[in-house]
Amino acid sequence: MPRRAREFPEEGEFVIATVKSIHNYGAFLTLDEYPGKEGFMHISEVAPTFVRNIRDYLKEGQKIVAKVIRVDPSKGHIDLSLKRVKQQERKAKLQEFKRGQKAENLLKIAAEKLGKDFEAAWKEVWVPLEEEYGEVYAAFEDAAQNGIEVLKDLILDEWLPVLEEIITNYVEIPTVTIDAEFEITVATPNGVEVIREALIKARDRANEEEGIEVKFSYLGAPRYRIDVTAPDYYKAEGVLEKIASEILSVIKQAGGEASLIRKEKKIRKIKRREA
Repeated sequence: MPRRAREFPEEGEFVIATVKSIHNYGAFLTLDEYPGKEGFMHISEVAPTFVRNIRDYLKEGQKIVAKVIRVDPSKGHIDLSLKRVKQQERKAKLQEFKRGQKAENLLKIAAEKLGKDFEAAWKEVWVPLEEEYGEVYAAFEDAAQNGIEVLKDLILDEWLPVLEEIITNYVEIPTVTIDAEFEITVATPNGVEVIREALIKARDRANEEEGIEVKFSYLGAPRYRIDVTAPDYYKAEGVLEKIASEILSVIKQAGGEASLIRKEKKIRKIKRREA
C-alpha cells in the first residue's frame, strides 16, 4: 500500500479511503495512504442530492476516492467529501494510486537487492523522490527517459545502480501518438513519385530527432495517414506541423494539391526495454 511522505493530506487533495464505521450523521473513514489517519464525512457531503439513508451510498469496508475539504493537524481532524469528486478526478486518482503501487513494488525489489528493509528504502528513496516529483513513479519515469543521473543528488549513491537496472527493465516511458491524414493529388505523369519522395523526405527528417517516430501509410488515393509519436503532446504537434508545412510546400511547387485532416490524439506507453 503506497504511503505518502507527508503526515497529513492537503486541502483539495484526493485520497483513497476505506469506510470504517457508518452513523446516521456521517461516516468515519481510514486514509489508506496516511497510516493511522482517519477522516470524517458528514452525511451532507455524501451525495449532491438529499440522503435519506447513508447506507444506500456507503458500506463498511468499501474503498472510495474522497476529496479532502478541511484539515486541522492540531486537532487531527480531516473532513472528507464524496459528492465533490467528479468521475474524471476519481479515475485520475485511481491511476495515480496504481502508479504508486508499481513504484512501491519496484522499490521493494531494489531494497531486497541491497539487503535493506522497506522502511529504510522508504526513508532513503521514497520520501526524497516524492518531495521532489510529487509521486515516486514520476521520478522513475524521468530516470527511464533521461538517465539515472537525474536522481543522483536526491538519493544515496548506493541506490543508483540497483534502481537503474530495475527502472531500465520495468518502467514504462509515457509517449503520445497523434495521427492525421493527408489528401494529396499531383496531376502530372510523375505525380506518384513526387508524392512518394515528399513523404519519405519529411518522415526521415523528423525521425532524426531524438524520441520522435513518424510513420506514413497509404489508405487509398488520394489519402495518406501519418502517425507521430513523441514524448509529449506539444512535441508531437510541433513535429506534425513541420511535416505538414514541408509536404504542402513540395506538393504545391510540383503543381499539386494537398490538405491535412486532423484526428484525435492517442496516449500510449512503450517499454524502454523488455524485462
